[in-house]
Formats: sequence, C-alpha cells, structure tokens
Amino acid sequence: MLSIAEKVLFAIAVMGSASLAYRGFSNVVKVIRRGTGEPLKVDLDRFFRALGQWIIMKPIWKTRTLADVFHVMIAWGFVFYFLVNLGDVLQGYFPVQFLGAGAVGVAYRFLADVFSVSVLVGMVWFLLRRFALGSRRQLVIRENVKVMEAARAGGITRDSVIVGVFILAHVGFRFLGETFTLAQERLHTGHGDPGQPFAHAVSGLWEGLDESALVVGQHVSWWLALGLILAFVPYFPYSKHFHLIMSGVNFLVKPDRPSLGALDPVDFEDEALEQIGVARIEDLPRKHLIDAYACIMCNRCQDACPAYVTGKELSPAALEVNKRYYLNLNLAALAAGEASAETMLDFALSESALWACTTCGACVDICPVGNEPMFDLLHLRRHQVLMESAFPQELQPAFRGMERNGNPWNRSAADRMAWAEGRSVPTIDENPDAELLWWVGCAPSYDPRAQRTAQALAKVMNAAGVRFAVLGGRESCTGDSARRAGNEYLFYERAQANIETLNEVAPKRIVTTCPHCLHTLGKEYAAMGGAYEVIHHTQLLAELAAAGKLDLPGGEASGAVTFHDPCYLGRHNGVVDEPREVLDALRLPVVEMPRHGTKSFCCGAGGAQMWKEEEPGAAAVNATRFDEAAATGAQTLAVGCPFCLTMMDDASKAAGEGMAVKDVVEIVAERLGDRA
Repeated sequence: MLSIAEKVLFAIAVMGSASLAYRGFSNVVKVIRRGTGEPLKVDLDRFFRALGQWIIMKPIWKTRTLADVFHVMIAWGFVFYFLVNLGDVLQGYFPVQFLGAGAVGVAYRFLADVFSVSVLVGMVWFLLRRFALGSRRQLVIRENVKVMEAARAGGITRDSVIVGVFILAHVGFRFLGETFTLAQERLHTGHGDPGQPFAHAVSGLWEGLDESALVVGQHVSWWLALGLILAFVPYFPYSKHFHLIMSGVNFLVKPDRPSLGALDPVDFEDEALEQIGVARIEDLPRKHLIDAYACIMCNRCQDACPAYVTGKELSPAALEVNKRYYLNLNLAALAAGEASAETMLDFALSESALWACTTCGACVDICPVGNEPMFDLLHLRRHQVLMESAFPQELQPAFRGMERNGNPWNRSAADRMAWAEGRSVPTIDENPDAELLWWVGCAPSYDPRAQRTAQALAKVMNAAGVRFAVLGGRESCTGDSARRAGNEYLFYERAQANIETLNEVAPKRIVTTCPHCLHTLGKEYAAMGGAYEVIHHTQLLAELAAAGKLDLPGGEASGAVTFHDPCYLGRHNGVVDEPREVLDALRLPVVEMPRHGTKSFCCGAGGAQMWKEEEPGAAAVNATRFDEAAATGAQTLAVGCPFCLTMMDDASKAAGEGMAVKDVVEIVAERLGDRA
C-alpha cells in the first residue's frame, strides 16, 4: 500500500493528467459532432452487437492470420488491463487484495498474469515486424500516393514507436511489480502464488534480496506502470492507439445498410438543400469522421484495393491517415467551429486518386474496425460533379445518354429491344401475369457482346418454361453508373422514373443479368419508395437446375472453368454459391482463383470506370485479374456481369491467351444446344 505522501502525489497526478486529456477528448467530440447527418439512435440490441464485435474482434479474422493472432493477444490483454489498472489503484490506496483470495480473485490474478505475458510477446513481435522484419513493406504507403508531410516524414513511425514502447513499458513494469510482490510473499510464507505461473517463475530472480529492497522494487514498478498511463492519456486521442476505443464506437454507429455498398439518397425536394457531397473534412458524415480515429493504420484496405494494387494514386489507407493527421493538426480550430482552410482534395487525396476508385467495396469489406473509405470517395465525387462540374470529361457522353435516351451508350430508346428480334421475348403488356419480370439492362440491350448473354437467358428461360416478361421500351437505365460517378441528381431522375414504372407494373419478382442493376433495384430503390424482390440470373439458373427444369445432357467436360465473382454480385450482395451451383449442375470442373467469392479482385469497370479511361498506374485492373484467371490453367473464364464480360474479354484478346470468356448463362445455353 502507498504512503500518505504517495497517495496525495498520485491524486494530484491524476487530476493533472485528466485536465490535460479533457481538452483533447472534448475537442474530438466537438469535431465529430460537426459532421453531417442525423445522430444515430442507439438501442440495446445495437449496443450489444457492437460490444460483441469489439470484444471478439470478429472483423479482423480475414487476412494475415499470424498478425491477427498476435493482435488479439495484445488487444484482449489491454482490454483486461482496464480492470487490472483499477485493481492496482485500489490496492495502492487501501489494504485490500483486489477481488479477494477466493476463486474469483484467483481467476483474476491468473488472467492478469497470462494476459501480461501475451501483451508483451505480441508487442515485441509487432515492433520487430514493423521495424526489422521483411513484412514491413505491408505497412508502407507508396510514394506516388498523397500523404501529408507530417505523416510521411516520420509521423506514422514515431506514433508507432510511442504506442509500442508505452504498452511494453506499462505492462512490463506492472508485471515486474507483481514479481516483487510474490517474492515478498515467499519471504513470509515460504512459497509464492502458483496461480500466477509466469510472475511466480520470474520472482525467483529476486531470491536473496531483503524485504526493503523488494518493497522499493514494488513501489517503483507501481509508479512507473500507472505513471505511464497518466503520461499517455493526454496523448491518447492524438495517437493510433485511440482506435482501441473508437473502433467500438465505429461498430456502434455504423449504419445498417441493406448491402455493403448501398448509398443513402439525397433529398432533392428539400428546399434548404445547399451543399451536395463533401468538399471539406467537416462536411463528412459523423460516421466518416469517426473512421479517421478508428483507423489502426494496418493498410489492409490498400492491400485489397484494385486501384492501389495496380499502381494508381489511390490508397484508402492514406485517405484515413490523412484525415486523422489533418484533424489532429487543426483540432482546436475545428472544434471551435472554424472552417477548414483546405479542401480534402488539397490534403487527403489527388484528383486522379478520387477517380480511380472502382467502388468494388474491398476496402469496406476488409477493414477490421468498420471503416468505409469508399463512401468518402463517393461523397467527394458528388460535390465535384454537382457543385463544381469538375469530373473526367469522358463521363459526359454517358451522362448525356442516360439523361436523353435512358442508357449510357446514348443509343435510341427505340432500339432497346432490337436484340430480341426473332426471339420469344414477351413484354409486360403482352404478358401482364408474368411470374418474373426480366430487367434486361442497358449493356445486354445495346452492347453487341452482352446481347449474346440476353439472348442466351431468353433461350434458357423459354426452355425451362419460365413465365417471364420484359418492360421493353419502358425500361431505362437504373442510374448506377451516374450515382457511382457522383451524378446523384441524374441517378435521382432515373430512379424516380423507374420506380414509377415498376410500382405501376407491381412485379412479383425481378431478375436481372447485371449485378449493378441487381444492387440498385434491389438494395437502393427501397429508400426512395421502390421495394422489390430482385434476383440475379445465376440465382434463377440455380433454382431451375435444383427444380429439375433444366434438361442438361451429361457427358465429359470439355475443360476446366474458373469463375470470376463480380464485385457487385459477391462482395456487395453476397451471391457466391449460386453461380458455382450452376456450373456444378453442368458437371464442369471448377478451379478457383486465389481471390474469389467475397474476396474477389475487381474487373476494373465499376464506379463508372466503364465510361472513362483508366487512371495512370503500373498495370490495368482487368489485365491483372485476367492474368490471375489464366494462371489457373482453366480453358474458360466464366462471369456473371456484362461489365466483367467486356473487361475480361478485352483482357483476353490483349493477352492472346486463347482463354474463352463467357457468361454462365451462355455456357448453359450452349449445353442445351438446339433443343430449346
């Protein structure tokens, strides 16, 4: 127990540390409250779900398994140390044994001992990994990516050192103090506490020291362990270690989206609407300001980002790092309500980086703390397009085509059904009682290559006896490309017109050959008054195969197939098994690419990239993905998206590999032969 003088001194130190820390923490709260959007209502169910995510760290177990194990060793130990530090303070002030000598106290001391060692081992491993081992390259942001000077010039490294040394020293001195305590017990009782096996083993080092020396060691260790806490707390809101708390807050406030990438609509009927999108950091929604503080700077997002991997200027990790550093450097001014002096394009990312995003969602999916950098980019695009009219001019024809003719190809609406000439494809006017409304989509309607997919699906549905219909000339672009390019108003116009049409038709179910249409119709129109049950054509094919409605002949497979999961099918909407079930029904050997399912690599066409030149980089996204497919040795690359079909077909032709690129439904139609 502490002396009276020590108790007074520690109380003064606590008050000093708290007063210094209060300013930082309160400024962070004030800055986050400046963010846009309505405050999220938190109920008990959401609270306990977030608490569970925070404790078990479920999102982290997706990659870097070894690093994840060591991270959990530190994180669980440090969380337990909130209780340990409380117990040490109480034991310092009062002549008590925290939680007593019973079973609860024994369990507590055993866990404290084990977690102390796990934190020390884990922290040593991470420091060696960051500063000595070859894996350090994973933690570096490439030179062509915009990173604030304060971060690039040693700031990230310095913060890592401070946090790492603090954890090592705090836990190390606390553990050392326990060894002195156990050595004292041995002097008095002849034995230590075997319930603390690690501390008990180390306490043997103090054999031969008298009690006064052990008391000094105990007190010095106590002061160093808890004194480091008091010294660190004022720095805490400025450090990467802040993610320990803010990741939990992030889980708590993360919206319940209908799918990973579903965007909230802008209310263009609101007469008070003045700002659209984001220009300055304080324009971000509150959730995305929290992202900056929750970021652990692990760079998992940039490792998964197709733009970064292929050498573009975009790094979602750098975006979050830059946000954090800008907030830290301007925290007092922003907390006081001042406007930031720079736009996010001045410090957070370059224009090329902004327009390199394919909106594949990999950064959102992989983040262990719930960050959503993709949405930051989409908010920035909205501002650039609608407030500044500053966007790649290659997008203008697509915008014009969607606005005037209802399709980004800018082809006449009268040609939308030309692909179906000579085929049995009834319109909804001809078959008003159809069980299934087929939303054909713009690419299968106008793109010559994608038209073959539409023709194949018509053939298969007719062969299976599906009672379907199409909208024909009443169909129009869903507006996905406009929305992902930032032209939210054009999307709004397209959506309103389509919702009016669909609500009039009142389809029982909708099937679409395009995952982007699947996503927009099924997951985003609902927020605007259009709730529909929408399935992808591979889901329909899987249903038909399971019901025995596809009379597929047997026979030996002509070669292996590898399936490329479209981002908006697998990652955004969770449709992974059905395409493979169809290929299995065809008795085709399927060989998987290393990145598949929800971890698939992008084709490069999403986020309106289909309508513009790819941003400069070391390689093309579609070529990178095609190389991965070719490396499997498969004869056929199967896809389930007209954009992916175009991108992979182009890459195949450029590579000259002779690998066939086909939509899944084309493979089914070929197997049916002339019988349909």
